[in-house]
Amino acid sequence: MRHISEGCAGVLFLNLSNTNITNRTMRLLPRHFYNLQNLSLAYCRKFTDKGLQYLNLGNGCHKLIYLDLSGCTQISVQGFKNIANSCSGIMHLTINDMPTLTDNCVKALVEKCFRITSIVFTGAPHISDGAFKALSTCNLRKIRFEGNKRITDTCFKFMGKNFPNMNHIYMVDCKGVTDSSLRALSPLRQLTMLNLANCVRIGDVGLRNFLDGPASINIRELNLSNCVHLSDTSVVKLSERCPNLNYLSLRNVEHLTHLGIEHIAYILSLVSVDLSGTDISNEGLVTLSRHKKLKELSLSECYRITDVGIQAFCKSSLILELLDVSYCSQLSDEIIKTLAIYCLKLTSLNIAGCPKITDSAIEMLSAKCRYLHILDISGCVLLTDQSLEDLQIGCRQLRILKMLYCRQISKEAADRMSSVVQQQEYSSNDPPHWFGYDCEGKPLTEKNQDTTPSKEALELTLKESLLSSEEEAV
Repeated sequence: MRHISEGCAGVLFLNLSNTNITNRTMRLLPRHFYNLQNLSLAYCRKFTDKGLQYLNLGNGCHKLIYLDLSGCTQISVQGFKNIANSCSGIMHLTINDMPTLTDNCVKALVEKCFRITSIVFTGAPHISDGAFKALSTCNLRKIRFEGNKRITDTCFKFMGKNFPNMNHIYMVDCKGVTDSSLRALSPLRQLTMLNLANCVRIGDVGLRNFLDGPASINIRELNLSNCVHLSDTSVVKLSERCPNLNYLSLRNVEHLTHLGIEHIAYILSLVSVDLSGTDISNEGLVTLSRHKKLKELSLSECYRITDVGIQAFCKSSLILELLDVSYCSQLSDEIIKTLAIYCLKLTSLNIAGCPKITDSAIEMLSAKCRYLHILDISGCVLLTDQSLEDLQIGCRQLRILKMLYCRQISKEAADRMSSVVQQQEYSSNDPPHWFGYDCEGKPLTEKNQDTTPSKEALELTLKESLLSSEEEAV
């Protein structure tokens, strides 16, 4: 770091994440990096609060705009005060995986950092509404939280009143969020992205109140995955109030029926829809095919659809780029044939957990879908080495390939494929019980589907895992 600091004084972006830097490096930063704007110290755990105090000793680091302190659990409230004293111009703050982060840390920072516009605090379970009260002096535009049980409706009320320019809200898996929160967000005219996945207390009433406000006009991305209390009523309202909606996720919204699917087709601005885990049927896919402008469709674990429904949709979706039909074990080669004929722009395909897919389907896919970048064939137990040979010949742009639980694909063929793609996952193990079929693709009986392992089975699995890890290490 001494050589870098002395030879590269003009650096604007410096990523030191996951390194062993100490307070000695922190002393170097303000002495040499006068123009530094972007600094990542993520998961660097060997510097202390005293090291952050050094940032105020020189002329450098005072232009810092972006700071990432993810995983730096050694920093206390005093450390955040030191940051505020030397880097008051920070606008973008990322602190992920920080179980020691508290409201007092945020308060210490914002005493002098008034220009903060975006915060990312995923994995900070002790942050509460008090932190947002302290942030009310800033002009926040982007918030990302996840898995926080202390955030309540009060937090959203602060947002609605104090952050009129907010455009990005990601508050996933926050169990304290209710319909009142959505009502508080309705005045935010600049809001374009709202992700409330796993906020299970949200229902039709809250979403209706949100959509009745001006926020619905500009919303482009809406994720309501696992908001199980929503129904067709919400989708009808979406079609009426969201003329600019591009991305919609209703994953596992089990009360969605054919009426809701019909109104999704009316949202002509949509390019991506996630209906995984819903009760959609072939009839719903036929209705959705009228849209004709969808580029991405996810139907994972939709057990009521068959080849007929997928074929009807694909024949009308010539610009389709992404299709996810994973764990729809009832599907066969017929859907691949249809994709190869009509969806030539396909770049991502997930058919994991589809045991009826054979080598002939992959041959057709390779011959026609030459833009394919991502392919997941995990659990396609009938596929052999021949399918990988076809992919190498036809899908030359393939970058990511997942083929777990593919027993008939040899390790030698997988090794050859690894030199072709950038990222690959492979195993020849039998499919897990929750796939619902055995190594030959035959459905498991109820007796075989009992997934409660015995003590002996757990011990055996642990031993095998340890042996496998030792072999990889060797």
